[in-house]
Order: sequence, then structure tokens, then C-alpha cells
Amino acid sequence: MAIFCLCAGAAGAQGVSQPSEWTGVTTAIGRAGAIQPDGVMKYSLPRSDMNVSLDGVTLKPALALGSWVAFKRIDSSNALVMGDLVLAEAEVSPVISALLQGDVFQTAVHNHLLRESPRVSYVHIMAHGEATKIAAAIRKALDLTATPAAPPVAAASAAIDLDTAVIHRDLGIAGKVNGGVYQVSVPRRETIRMNGEIVPPSMGVSTAINFQPTGSGRAAITGDFVLRESEINRVIPILRNGRIAITALHSHMIGEDPRLYFMHFWANDDATELATTLRHAIDQLK
Repeated sequence: MAIFCLCAGAAGAQGVSQPSEWTGVTTAIGRAGAIQPDGVMKYSLPRSDMNVSLDGVTLKPALALGSWVAFKRIDSSNALVMGDLVLAEAEVSPVISALLQGDVFQTAVHNHLLRESPRVSYVHIMAHGEATKIAAAIRKALDLTATPAAPPVAAASAAIDLDTAVIHRDLGIAGKVNGGVYQVSVPRRETIRMNGEIVPPSMGVSTAINFQPTGSGRAAITGDFVLRESEINRVIPILRNGRIAITALHSHMIGEDPRLYFMHFWANDDATELATTLRHAIDQLK
């Protein structure tokens, strides 16, 4: 638990905005958002329209198919914006063209998974400027995709077929159930900057670990470790020794300081054994 609390404390120093400050952005992007603990306004865009499978597991949007866009207020009208758009391969080119017309730039275009069917692409974005104009540009790009206009109504019960208390114990970090997936976030302790602006943890610089139950105490896991260069080859052998595959190692950002690398992973195995392995890997992070 100490890892989470220390990092969250650093994040809280950013200050918290109010939903009313983002009315124009919310109207422009056409989706509801939520204020994060670090003050960021984040819009979650689950690709519930996609039917993607990997190794016989049908992926829930909350496991690996969740687009998102996050806004950090710079002043009364301007914002730093970052995001990750989950796209079908045919959507990538028209989306990039639409984003560029609105001065929303790409910082990475790549895979996060291997062997998924159909193939999924991930386009990471960044913009800096008038928040409502950026939101409108992103909306135009989203309208070229099959991304649902609003997330499906959440089920009344948050029950999940996993012993989340044991996973919490083995990881040492609390998570939350979202869309049938147990999600854990581990923010980095140090300050991350891009173009001189602090990038809060909820803007994509937290290690993400997701568990989707697959029956009999097993879970499909994926996510990404956010790593400094010196940590990469300490984490890889731990994951591989725990039968967790490395599916991608790459950047998501351009010009960040310190430089970060993102390592994606996949396994479908005993959930508690996976949690133990993941904790050993987390222990290698600063």
C-alpha cells in the first residue's frame, strides 16, 4: 500500500479542478468526463463496439480496449491534452488526418497486444492550446470511428469472479472493479514533464495492471509498466519467469523528462500467482 499512497500524495499537489470548469470541453467532445484525484479532467471512451479475442479470451473494453482523453488546465482557456485512442486498423489513417487538421499531434502509433483478432491499433495523442478547440478536433476524429457516443450503463452490481482481496494483498496495492475488470494503477513517484508542463499520473504515466476473470481462479491480465531505462531489464526476467509474456516495449510520449518506456504484457493464468509475480516486478520500480 505504501507505493500507492506515496505516489498519490505527490499527484495531489497538482490541485483539483471542478466539473463546471470543463463544461465547454464536455460539450465539444460530446462525452461525459470525470475529475481525477490529481485535478485532471478525463474522458473514458470504451470501445464496446469491438469484439476482440486473444487466446480464446473475449477482451472486455476495460481490459485493453479503453480509449481515453485527459485535459490538464494551464490557464483559464488553455490546457495540456493527452490521450490514447483504440482504433480498428481501417480507422487509423482517417483519424490521424482529422486530428492533424485540429493541431492534435501523434506521439505514438503501435500495438499493445499480440495475436488479437481482429487487430487493434493504439494512437497516442498530445495537444497544447485552447481546450474547447482541441476537444472539438478530437470529437471530429472520433466521429470517423465506431466509438460509442456514450459508455454503456454500468451494471448495478460490481461483483466480479475473482478474489480481489487476495490480489490486493499480494500486490500490496488496492484496485477497483470497472466494467468486469479489476484495475490497479501505480503512479510513479518522480515528477514527469512534457514541454515544461507537469504530466499528472492520470494522463498516462502510471503503471496499469488489469485482471479479467476467466474462470476457476484464473485471470487474463494486461496493461503496461511505465519504466525508466534502468528498470527495463530488471522487470523483463521477473515477468518471463512468472509466465507473463512481453507484448510490446516502446514509447508513448515525445520529449518527456525523464524519458519513459512502456512495457505491455499478457497472461491468462492463476490470478494470485500472477499478482505475486507482478508485485515482484513493481518492486523494481523507483
